[in-house]
Amino acid sequence: MPAIRFARALACALLVLLLAGCNPFSEARPMMDEYVERVGRVLETEPALSEIPPSEQMPRRRNRVLPMPELELGMLDFLSLYGCELQYVVGEKNSVMGRVMQPLNRLRYEIRFIRAAGECLDTVEDEELQDVLEQAIASKRESLPIAIWNATWGVEEVETLFTLAKGEYPVETKDPLSDLARDARQLNKAVAALLEQNLEVDLGFWGGVHQRWQAEYRAGQLINSARLVTTRLLDASRLIQQRLNTRPLCLNGKPNNQSDIVQSMFFSVYIGKIQPYLADLRRARTDLIEPLSELATMQEEAMPEEFQEWSRFALALQGPESVWANLDSAVERHTKAWQTLLEQCGLRPGA
Repeated sequence: MPAIRFARALACALLVLLLAGCNPFSEARPMMDEYVERVGRVLETEPALSEIPPSEQMPRRRNRVLPMPELELGMLDFLSLYGCELQYVVGEKNSVMGRVMQPLNRLRYEIRFIRAAGECLDTVEDEELQDVLEQAIASKRESLPIAIWNATWGVEEVETLFTLAKGEYPVETKDPLSDLARDARQLNKAVAALLEQNLEVDLGFWGGVHQRWQAEYRAGQLINSARLVTTRLLDASRLIQQRLNTRPLCLNGKPNNQSDIVQSMFFSVYIGKIQPYLADLRRARTDLIEPLSELATMQEEAMPEEFQEWSRFALALQGPESVWANLDSAVERHTKAWQTLLEQCGLRPGA
């Protein structure tokens, strides 16, 4: 008997897994494909799935990292001779480890240098040293935006966050972006302060941001989903328009059997499945993409040209190249198509 009960339980578990695997609404791509198929079916038009345009990859790191201007070797040697804190800061930079600093550590070094040089300037009386210190501080402050850029968009970890190799944004996720969204907001505040030459910013959180970027890939998934949903909504809109251009769904504004079927599919699939996913995408864009877009925008002066081109696609919220503007346009067009179709039957849904 225990063996029979176990076999029955195993069979039930396998059946549940099989049914779950056949559910087209459990993942974004089959859900959107199924939606287009059903629109075509209820409208008695032949559905066609367009090829989804490839998304643009983030530029490679070698094309994102900016070269950091260095102080002249003679100036560094001169500064290293004096006994203030700057002597030790310069010494660390000249060490073997200092020559291979990661971008975040390089940003920390630049800030420490400016602070230490300023403190040293307040204590020395030698005019020649004062002049050298002033030149060094001015140079470091001028190049600080480059160090900030490299510590944000120049790090390897951001490539994982924006990888396109992890499919689409999941369906029915439970607030998966809270940590990333908090990081983005905190990072924006710190970068804004640093760009204003406020060097009292605590950078202790910054490494944790990079660690989460390394472990997550939500931004890339959102871009994939925006491309997917845009394409499939346009496919469905063309089917509706095709029906509008041939024969009306209803005559004299009176519902019929077919309009009842269409309306049922509209509420059960579009309102019940597609709309919640669109809401998830909008919420995720607000929580993650928008602050990352702000992070890039505030650093436009340092932004490499190749990154600018990618940013117009992946981060910009407006413009003909923006994946997000194109998604908004597709949603608007699709909403109007449904309204026009159902209006023939006196069933026009709200905007």
